[in-house]
This record gives sequence, structure tokens and C-alpha cells, in this order.
Amino acid sequence: MLTTIAYGLAIVLNLLILYVGLRFLFVPWAAAAGYGVPAKQDRAYLTIKGIRDSTYGLVGLALLAFAGAPAAAWYMLVVAVAPFGDTFVVLHNGGTKTMAFGVHFATAMVYLVSAALLFAL
Repeated sequence: MLTTIAYGLAIVLNLLILYVGLRFLFVPWAAAAGYGVPAKQDRAYLTIKGIRDSTYGLVGLALLAFAGAPAAAWYMLVVAVAPFGDTFVVLHNGGTKTMAFGVHFATAMVYLVSAALLFAL
């Protein structure tokens, strides 16, 4: 049961970050608004975020498929840094506390829970 929950949560998180990345690549202005800090004009930075997030999702899925729980757990622990950083970006660039904590900080905490579950296997 724990294995199903641990792998299930990790798969969902990796699919969601892959989705976020693809959204930044294909509908960048809407994705930026959903991030919590609307973009002004420069699409290049939105593309960079799209590539970064898509890569995070693909690497996470590859680790789950080919390297197993310990590697995936370390990965989830390290990747939690990104949404913690996103929390501060939103707070310091005019975004709302609701978006910063309700989306980005909460995401970081779920990544930490996922890491803990994978470490427990």
C-alpha cells in the first residue's frame, strides 16, 4: 500500500510539473499569469521556465521507471528547492500571498512528503 501511494504521488507530481512546463512552452502568457507574476514582454524567459519544468518532470519519471525509489526520493527532495524559490519570486514581484503559499509553498511541501514516502520504501 505504501509503495502504491509513494509511487503514485511521485508520478502525479512529475506529470503535473511536465504539464506546467508544456504550458509555459505553448501558452506562455496564460502560464505566467497562473504562476502568480504576469509576464511583460520577454517570451525567452517563459520558454526557459517551460524547458526547465518539462525537464524536471521527465527526469523524475525516468528515475521512477529506471532507478527506483531511493534515487527518486533524493530527486524529489532536491527538486523541492524550485517551488520554495518560486514562493519567494512571487512574493517579491508583486504576486499575492495566496498564490505564493497556496500554490508554490504547498507544492514544495508535497514534494517533501513525496520524498519522505519514497525514502520509507
